[in-house]
Amino acid sequence: MNAKRFLRPAIWFIMFVLVAVMLNNFLSNGDSPEHVDTARAIHEVEDGNVSSALIIGGDVQRIELTLNDGEEIWAYYVEGQDLELESELRQQARDGTLAEGYDVDIPQSNPWMAVLGTVLPLLLLVALIIFFISRMQGAGGRMMQFGKNKAKLASKDAPKTTFADVAGANEAIEELHEIKEFLQEPAKFQAVGAKIPKGVLLYGPPGTGKTLLARAVAGEAGVPFYSISGSDFVEMFVGVGASRVRDLFKEAKENAPAIVFVDEIDAVGRHRGAGMGGGHDEREQTLNQLLVEMDGFDVKTNVILIAATNRPDILDPALLRPGRFDRQITVAAPDLDGRRKILEVHARGKPLAPDVDLMTVARRTPGFSGADLANVLNEAALLSARNDAKVITPKFMDEAIDRVIAGPQKSSRLMKDEEKRITAYHEGGHALVAAALHHTDPVHKVTILPRGGALGYTMVLPDEDKYSTTRNEMLDQLAYMMGGRAAEELVFHDPTTGAANDIDKATTLARRMVTQYGMTERLGAIKFGSDSSEPFLGKEMGHQRDYSEEVAGQVDEEVRKLIETAHQEAFDILVENRDILDSLVVALLERETLNKEEVAELFLEVRKLGRRPAWTGSATRKPSELGPVDVPVKISSNGSEADHSEETATVGADQPSLGGSGSADETSGS
Repeated sequence: MNAKRFLRPAIWFIMFVLVAVMLNNFLSNGDSPEHVDTARAIHEVEDGNVSSALIIGGDVQRIELTLNDGEEIWAYYVEGQDLELESELRQQARDGTLAEGYDVDIPQSNPWMAVLGTVLPLLLLVALIIFFISRMQGAGGRMMQFGKNKAKLASKDAPKTTFADVAGANEAIEELHEIKEFLQEPAKFQAVGAKIPKGVLLYGPPGTGKTLLARAVAGEAGVPFYSISGSDFVEMFVGVGASRVRDLFKEAKENAPAIVFVDEIDAVGRHRGAGMGGGHDEREQTLNQLLVEMDGFDVKTNVILIAATNRPDILDPALLRPGRFDRQITVAAPDLDGRRKILEVHARGKPLAPDVDLMTVARRTPGFSGADLANVLNEAALLSARNDAKVITPKFMDEAIDRVIAGPQKSSRLMKDEEKRITAYHEGGHALVAAALHHTDPVHKVTILPRGGALGYTMVLPDEDKYSTTRNEMLDQLAYMMGGRAAEELVFHDPTTGAANDIDKATTLARRMVTQYGMTERLGAIKFGSDSSEPFLGKEMGHQRDYSEEVAGQVDEEVRKLIETAHQEAFDILVENRDILDSLVVALLERETLNKEEVAELFLEVRKLGRRPAWTGSATRKPSELGPVDVPVKISSNGSEADHSEETATVGADQPSLGGSGSADETSGS
């Protein structure tokens, strides 16, 4: 590499010198005297038309004459044959007829310069020809390499990633541990007739550690690890991707046992024939070749394909069938204990203050992925360095969480006192309604400091992870979302645009309750609308309405009813607790931010909303007629109640939240 860097500028310098010499010769030849025969030269001398003369010696001498009119000519002069020419010149020089005199000195020309002037142009021409030929050969070589794979082979000298560097994904690690054992001891499995999965698909939300898990498998097994992105296979020329797939698996088989990791496999493994314009020839040929290569594996090949994607729903079914990706591992967002372990991994090498409790940070970050948690610690370290602090304190950690959730604080945004007062009542309305309901999560923070795109926000987070949501909890969420709008109407009688995002989230949740979760008595437990969207179609184009106009009107009525009921509940709570709302606003205007303990102290005397009537649903008899039901509850190994329902209304990522499972309002600046 260093030789190439040295030779390339040297070659260009030599070519530049050659071009300069050629140009100099060309220009000098353009100004040279006119070549005439010896007879004319003698005639000009005899007529006295020569003002000066110069003889250049050599085997074949040359005489240069400058005429009286300034013209310059030259002719060959052979000594001993044209003595009269030399005699005449000498005579005129003695008589003073030559104006400039006659130079009797005979300078000898440099033979090397003559040779150089003749040979250099030829050398330059040959060098240019060789240069262009080599460039064409290089281009041809690159064309021949066009179908080669672009996979990167992990260096054995590079720091290895092991399972100890991965936290919060215990189930995935357990599944992949078997892959490691097979690569290290394949005979152990072959002895009992076991076949290791040919392909392992890691799927889950972005940032949960899919690529990290694949590197950990390679680091643990100590085998060659080829990594490539799905987009590296696809080119504008049909057939190139298939060629790269063949070359990749050929190289992996030659170095078996090995791991081939394809990140973002959905770029090449999408459903074939999908889209309004049909399929994509290059992508489909690449996918076909990938399917063939995976079928070509045998038990003794010892090459395992690991792929990662966050869109398993758009992958081709042939790719997911047993025999190809027989093992599909979900890499989900970590739970509370997983978040604590991830924080411990990323806290290595960072000076934490003694009062920083990573478990507290884990409780404040429900729904965060591993990448989010790493970002929290990195932001806290940056804030510490920015403030010239030697350690990361809880203050910096708290600010880092807020930055990741809602964005950086807008310290340059100045609000008028009246606008700040409106924001305080808006956020106070959210917090007070959340405190007065029976199925909402605790309020962790209320602030009127602008952050991100909001003028203020209320953070409501659960004390523990939740994986399903009841109907009453969703109704409480609707009332909580409408709390800001209800406070504006109650106090100012003039609502603002700050509730735009609240209304959007509430409408979305209410429509899902009606059309997906079956939580209205009028329409019952029926799903309305089907999602048969194709990968290349827009979301709206993929949704089909499989119900009549009459049912559509009923759906709209039920959605409106849910929103209006929630709005009224929020309004009633604020009217009942108006004195507490005013006290909360005064505290917000003074301190701008209230934490969980400060909010809880203000809400000690909150008068809660009455319990809602029992849910009857679509049952033919009321619950009171059915009598008590003893629901068996399984107790998990850690003493907590396990889920006893096979089908529950899961909200997950669709739940209106700030930072995952916890809900928060960040809409005051909408």
